[in-house]
Amino acid sequence: MSEANDLYFRQVPVGEMANLVYLVGSRETRECVIVDPAWNVNGLLDQAEADGMTVTGALVTHYHQDHVGGSIFGMEIEGLPQLMARQPVPIHVNRHEAEGLRKVTGVAASDLVVHEGGDVVEIGSVKIKLLHTPGHTPGSQCFLVETPSHAGSLVSGDTLFLGSCGRVDLPGGDPTALYDSLHGQLGKLPDETLLFPGHLYSADPSSTIGDQKRSNPYLRVTRLEDFLGFLGY
Repeated sequence: MSEANDLYFRQVPVGEMANLVYLVGSRETRECVIVDPAWNVNGLLDQAEADGMTVTGALVTHYHQDHVGGSIFGMEIEGLPQLMARQPVPIHVNRHEAEGLRKVTGVAASDLVVHEGGDVVEIGSVKIKLLHTPGHTPGSQCFLVETPSHAGSLVSGDTLFLGSCGRVDLPGGDPTALYDSLHGQLGKLPDETLLFPGHLYSADPSSTIGDQKRSNPYLRVTRLEDFLGFLGY
């Protein structure tokens, strides 16, 4: 199979909070990872199997329950515990998020692969670069998916949405860190980089970094003071 056709990438809407889950992997190896498995774990695994793929890992953007499972707002959301019960796989998490993830989901430390920003997870010719993008939470990370013939797709979790950005008024939120993540990292990616957020908060399920730099007020601002003003600080 040519590298141009190797990338397997599927966006799956799930749950009651407009979450978007991603299956990312290599068609050649028939292996993939699940980004933020929650709400309908069996359905996600069944989808991968229907596509002829085997799930070999989970990537966590951050530890909030709607992305990894747990109790929130009177709801019990399935997530990583259900994944590990049906198909135990390594869970890739930023080191700043590991302890919080264990508290929220109850997974064991031995289930986790703890990463620094800049680490890469490889599946066939597909490389997934883990970008540490604090602000929404201390260990939030985005995933830059690349192949030799693919310019890049960014799975941005709750760091960057289409037309907006992640909230910073929850425990661990840091507006200055989020500004640095957006302008120091994500805003410097090539304009043609495809953008896939962690929630469907707009009419479109995806965009590009270039389009967001032109239209998203949180990326258009050039001064921290203006950014903080948009956030109400």
